[in-house]
Amino acid sequence: MTMTRTESELRAVAKAADQGHLFDFWSDLSEPQQASLLAQIDALDFGVVDHLRGLQKSSEPVAIQGELEPPETFPLLRKGATEERARRASQLGEVLLGAGRVGFVLVAGGQASRLGYKGPKGAFPVGPVSGRTLFETHGRKLRAASKRYDCAMPWYVMTSVQNDEATKSFMKEHHFFGLPEEDVFFFSQAMLPALDDEGRILMAKKHELFLAPNGHGGVLEALATSGALRDMEQREIDLVSYFQVDNPLVRPADPMFFGLHRLADANMSSKVVDKTDPDEKVGVLGRIDGSMGIIEYSDLPDDLRKARDADGALRFRAGNIAVHAINRHFIEELTRDGLKLPWHLARKKMKVCGPKGTVTESWGTKFETFVFDALSESSNSITFEVSRAHEFSPVKNAKGGDSPETARRDLCALYSSWVQASGRELPPADADGVTPVEIDPMVAENEAAFVAARSRPAITPRGHHYDG
Repeated sequence: MTMTRTESELRAVAKAADQGHLFDFWSDLSEPQQASLLAQIDALDFGVVDHLRGLQKSSEPVAIQGELEPPETFPLLRKGATEERARRASQLGEVLLGAGRVGFVLVAGGQASRLGYKGPKGAFPVGPVSGRTLFETHGRKLRAASKRYDCAMPWYVMTSVQNDEATKSFMKEHHFFGLPEEDVFFFSQAMLPALDDEGRILMAKKHELFLAPNGHGGVLEALATSGALRDMEQREIDLVSYFQVDNPLVRPADPMFFGLHRLADANMSSKVVDKTDPDEKVGVLGRIDGSMGIIEYSDLPDDLRKARDADGALRFRAGNIAVHAINRHFIEELTRDGLKLPWHLARKKMKVCGPKGTVTESWGTKFETFVFDALSESSNSITFEVSRAHEFSPVKNAKGGDSPETARRDLCALYSSWVQASGRELPPADADGVTPVEIDPMVAENEAAFVAARSRPAITPRGHHYDG
């Protein structure tokens, strides 16, 4: 970090902001630790800290007020007018992709510690046969799209303070998975201090502030401050494909989704999966007093959570999978003069540096913004229902649901269905009842493409891995 103010200046600024305690352990620190602490304090925006203190004092948890309605979705099962609209959308999306008008934003700031793996979550292996990592899975999908549309597919990878260097090193070591280095743009999520119940900045160590990521909404602000939006403008990109690193089934270059978004003249659109169990703890898309947004599981009243329509399906079933299409101009509007999204406060116990300089547990508040709150600012929006089996199997937990085991099962089930549709013979299931099949994104992006490519020598299997 580059210092812009002296120790005495920073002491005065901190004291004026009622944060003089940041220097309480100054005499205990070595010179390098003092320099580190000064750089952290120098980087603080005390105006933002003061604003967060005000929110902390005035904020009280409240239930959603207003009328809740499910969104109108573009359905998974289509016929007649919707099938014709899907056809037109796919054609338009192909044009957008072929013209290089789409940029791809991967949210990859997390570590894989919950999975028992040391390193960025994107470096975690998920390929059921190949052992391909999440980063490689996404990278090869973009490389395949670049080949398919004969144009660049710029990849904007959001990292965090914790994994930025490791992510860059991993990508470079693997030669950006075949993508040109100049088409991979790294940018980092901002960090914010956590505050104690008196509004004072918490310390992680005597020489270290307790900082936490500013939420996935911060990706929008980081796109602006990092120069990524400017890079998109120079490339004439006007549509952003937003997706998260932990979902190996995601389709980042989906022409129908982009075409539906453009046909609706939308600013921000979303993919959803059908929520069949009312107790599944996921947020759902819905309208709150007419404005689109995400209704968290805990905020949806019990009667609405269990309500069903005339066909017996849940009324509120549009499960959020954090996949969006967002216009670049819309992001520019939301980030001009600071991010225009509401703050969400999370009060919890944290391990911090206590008054005596030892680690202790103390109550504190973290502050986040959520990217889906931007939906309420979008004049039009498409809610596009997709198949969970085809597009959503996140890797979040070491065991149980949403784990490497369930992702492997879902990937193998999908690829097995492609192999069956192409008339090829499947290998026997393993001891877990899973048919071990994997198809490289460079071979095909969907069943139709795999079936159409059945005579190509490029898809000769290597073991049970169809390698491109």
